[in-house]
Amino acid sequence: MATHSASSSLYPLPSLSKSYTIPLSSSSRLSNPVSARRSSRIRCTTATTNGHVPGSSDPESMSVDTLHRFFEVNKGRWNGIFHQFDEKGKLLQNVSTRLAVSTYGEDDLMSLIQTLYIKQPPIEPGEELEWAEYKIKETNIFTVDKYQQICFFPEERAFALRYQLAGMLENVLRQGVLGEDDTGEESPRNLKLPSRRPALVCENCLYSQETDRRARAFHIMDPKGILEMLLIFVEDRGAGVSFPPVLDGSTDAATRISPFLGRWKGHSITKRSGIYGATLAEADTIAVLEMDDQGRVIQDITNTSDSPDVTTNVHWTGTMSGDLVMFDGGYQMVLLPGGMYMGCPCDLSKSVADATSFHLEFCWVEAPGKRQRLVRTFDMEGYAVSSTYFSETKL
Repeated sequence: MATHSASSSLYPLPSLSKSYTIPLSSSSRLSNPVSARRSSRIRCTTATTNGHVPGSSDPESMSVDTLHRFFEVNKGRWNGIFHQFDEKGKLLQNVSTRLAVSTYGEDDLMSLIQTLYIKQPPIEPGEELEWAEYKIKETNIFTVDKYQQICFFPEERAFALRYQLAGMLENVLRQGVLGEDDTGEESPRNLKLPSRRPALVCENCLYSQETDRRARAFHIMDPKGILEMLLIFVEDRGAGVSFPPVLDGSTDAATRISPFLGRWKGHSITKRSGIYGATLAEADTIAVLEMDDQGRVIQDITNTSDSPDVTTNVHWTGTMSGDLVMFDGGYQMVLLPGGMYMGCPCDLSKSVADATSFHLEFCWVEAPGKRQRLVRTFDMEGYAVSSTYFSETKL
């Protein structure tokens, strides 16, 4: 058995024969080639991209059966709460939402249709609630690689995907916070909106192992590659009128980090991004997170791959400031309420300039001693190459 130690990367990066692009600049300033016009009204969106599109002849292209499984995981009516956090974990806004998801067509012509309803604030007390409608671009066999570059774990019901723009998320904020008072300003007072040209917008989605609930977490990186904000939908599927509880933004840092402390044992599965059914690696994992007498945060991660039999060890030391943990390796962990945290590099442009891989992570401790993690990995050229799902229990 071979043993390796790594300090520059939090997770091992599988060896890939090829990758599919997510447009990040190789210079120190990340930029998005697609611009967007802001609108004060809800309208249908059409995604565009300048990225590479895998050909239909690719032998690893997704199967129709797997696409249908992805549709089934998403179908239904979802009542949710949308949460906006700043880059340090402070809860800024929460908005009630409803998502109606259905399909039409058959076989390889089937498409997923999603309509998001956003609860608008009442103009006057006692006024009947109004719901703004926002139609999300449909998903089908022709768009999953070209636009979304979805990485899907069918058995675990987890997935990761990317967005070219943050238009849907901006509309939730505009309609849910401003409502009819929205005058179309680019920077409304007392409302933080995503950048017009974000460097990266990534969604990681984890499904509950206990109930029909899911959490969809979004990293928004600004044009310079710095974390701008974090957004989370917590959604329950069903025909009822009840909504999941709002995440408690008043919790202190000690309460937020507590669910993650300790020794965790589990298993990981790594799949290629944008491609269905291509499992690259599996590994047994041991993760330890603790605080020493001087208040430093110590993290040790050991992965032992199934084939070949190789063990990788990662040791990081960090400092905690409020709800933010900053590790020496240039990685940060933002502690959130509800047993969640989201991790990302402190500066994406530095990772690209230094030719090092980087990761965007979402962790959810749904029940004490039981957690899931989803890590989206980008290689040294800034391409989305894989996603890794972790299922772990506390020892």
